Amino acid sequence: MIIADENIDRNIINELRKLHPDILSIGESYPGISDEEIINLPITSNKIIVTEDKDFGEWVFAHQKKNISVVFLRYHHKDKSEIISILKSLFLKNLDELEGKFITITTKKVRIRNIN
Repeated sequence: MIIADENIDRNIINELRKLHPDILSIGESYPGISDEEIINLPITSNKIIVTEDKDFGEWVFAHQKKNISVVFLRYHHKDKSEIISILKSLFLKNLDELEGKFITITTKKVRIRNIN
């Protein structure tokens, strides 16, 4: 399941929902919950958290949370359409391929690190 953190722009969520209509938007469903509460949502399938919050890197690497995948977006507002394009191409893949990964996306590159 793809989870859009509360800081993800509505336009990005709408574009991703064209590919995956069941995206869970924290801003719509659980506004104000903490990062830890997002990580601990009772979702049994692979959780892919799309965020602009670098604290998820700390949860994954320092606190060794293993039950999630993270897509960390780093971009300027003017580059939003380019980021949407990169995200769409990433999410056209089988989502299971993203399991256990920390993916950093910028307009210049996509970096994929194994969490496990």
